[in-house]
Amino acid sequence: MSFATPPNDPAVPATATPPPIPPPSEKEVVERLVAGRARIERELSKVIVGQRDVIEQILIALIAGGHCLITGAPGLAKTLLVKSIAQVFHLKFQRVQFTPDLMPADITGTEILQDVEGGGRKLTFVPGPVFANMILADEINRTPPKTQAALLEAMQEHQVTAAGVRHPLPEPFFVLATQNPIEMEGTYPLPEAQLDRFMFNVVMDYLPIDDEVKVVTQTTSVRPAAISALFTEADVLRFHELVRSVPIAEEMVRYAVQLAASSRPKQPGAPAFINDWVGWGAGTRAGQCIVLGAKARALLQDRSHVTVDDIKAVAQPALRHRILLNYRAEAEGVRVEDVIRRLIEGIKAPVA
Repeated sequence: MSFATPPNDPAVPATATPPPIPPPSEKEVVERLVAGRARIERELSKVIVGQRDVIEQILIALIAGGHCLITGAPGLAKTLLVKSIAQVFHLKFQRVQFTPDLMPADITGTEILQDVEGGGRKLTFVPGPVFANMILADEINRTPPKTQAALLEAMQEHQVTAAGVRHPLPEPFFVLATQNPIEMEGTYPLPEAQLDRFMFNVVMDYLPIDDEVKVVTQTTSVRPAAISALFTEADVLRFHELVRSVPIAEEMVRYAVQLAASSRPKQPGAPAFINDWVGWGAGTRAGQCIVLGAKARALLQDRSHVTVDDIKAVAQPALRHRILLNYRAEAEGVRVEDVIRRLIEGIKAPVA
């Protein structure tokens, strides 16, 4: 005769549920990010030659959670660079070619009638290409303002509204838009409100001759090796939290705010050259982007605090699309980079 063991008998070991894996600590996340930077550059070097400053600025925006506007002539590998970064961070990537006939629904998605079981039809939302982690808006200035504005809600609120229903976008979510500064015929300049949504305006210039020779040699021989994924979506979200937790001294924040505020003409304390050359200056969001970018740069360089050099390094990409020059500056051949450089040189930086 056999006897069943009572279910609560302590002699019978219960099936133990494995304990949950604790999330990595901030120190572990920092170490992984710092150690991963060299690996990121090594992976990108498989397909991208040079452009170290451009890569650094895009990485800063990525780990800070900001969008980027990439300006450069055709053939400088803007699309390839963005796609490669998405592969390194294992993010879902979508490319949208902006054209004059592109409609807002072509980006955000639309509702269509579909048959349902049992008869009848209902409206079903079909997501557009914006429902991805990284969107490449290629030649964004070639589409009308109505379609450009379709990205505003997505960029700011990380959601899309269709027929009164809000559809959240996947996280993390980035928009990297490109525009060609040469061919301006048939283009629609981005409105200031949309430009302000981009954390950085990154400028890609031509490579030095030696680097260009290397590019031509690589692209006309064997195919490049595949890019390996080094991070995940969860890692990127942790980077966002980590960036915001980096301490920054109040005088550093004040310095960043002064850089933005001093670019506004006809304001108290505005330099004379700002009143002469600038029609519209940077707003409050510029100071926020400078501080976040400086924090992200400090992390990438394995520092736990923000320095003046961090702020100066991100000032150009954070301000160049937020300062609008007037006709006098254009007549005198003044560039917005020259104005920002004079601002950095003229405003007294805090002592470290």
